[in-house]
Amino acid sequence: MDHSSLFSLKSLAVFRTLFENGTTTKTASILGITQSGVSRSLAQLEDTTGLLLFIRQKNKLIATPEAEELYKEVLQLSFSIDELRHSVAALREFGASRMRIATIPGLAFGFVPQLISKMLRLNSKLNIYFDVMSSNEVVRSVDAGMFDLGFVTLPAKNSELQVDTLVKTEAICLLPKGHSLAVNQKIDVKDLVGQHLVIPNQPNIAADQLLESIEKHGVHISGKTEANISAICALVANNVGISVINPITASDLAHKNTISKPFEPSINYSFGLIYKKRWRGNKLIKMIHDSLELGKLNLAVSKSLPKNLSIISQ
Repeated sequence: MDHSSLFSLKSLAVFRTLFENGTTTKTASILGITQSGVSRSLAQLEDTTGLLLFIRQKNKLIATPEAEELYKEVLQLSFSIDELRHSVAALREFGASRMRIATIPGLAFGFVPQLISKMLRLNSKLNIYFDVMSSNEVVRSVDAGMFDLGFVTLPAKNSELQVDTLVKTEAICLLPKGHSLAVNQKIDVKDLVGQHLVIPNQPNIAADQLLESIEKHGVHISGKTEANISAICALVANNVGISVINPITASDLAHKNTISKPFEPSINYSFGLIYKKRWRGNKLIKMIHDSLELGKLNLAVSKSLPKNLSIISQ
């Protein structure tokens, strides 16, 4: 007995179609083969498995309990084969069939999701795993192989990883509409006297440099609220206080009750992409760089702040 015929995809396809439709006539029509071809394939499968799969009653085939169990296994196999086809298609397109992406919170609400959306428009079968963590955690996770790509705040030093600078920008001051400082063309650190600040509750370049600048210039604020970066715009919109934040995050989380102003002294940001050096030249990496050209990826930065944003072309 040739057991290799058990794994004939054609015979399993015939069996599945026959089980679902119940007649050799309809099965033959669906698969584009003859009725005798359907019968031969079924006989071969029954001979190979040693199972009676259908009971013949006049012009109908009645599936046996064994056929029902086999059908479940064939469905699972069909699903696995479909997944394999999708993986091969993704490999052709991107050089990868799945992508594990980690990002800092500041880029997690619009910037990176837009990139993921573009990936999936190119190939909807690419499997994505996406998580948000601190910049140091992103570096450690990519270095450990837990993630394939990471979006981080620069500098990010790791000799084992490729670090590409993507975006450079400057912090802006976020104010609630109607705030007394809203009439200013720009906000200076000395304008923060007596103001309540809303700052991130995790390590953050702007917050650290802002507090250093406040101390350096002898500015006395009224207090501060520390919160998850995802809540900062909403807190400002509800008149909790004012914030100094990067314009990408501010735009991604934009609220109709807030406005933004340039801030001095300038606080500079650089954001980068990190990955294993063996990924250099990968189609997906190239697509990310290509997408970051202005006009291809909608960064949604306020029209009043174009000078504060620069895309680094690789």
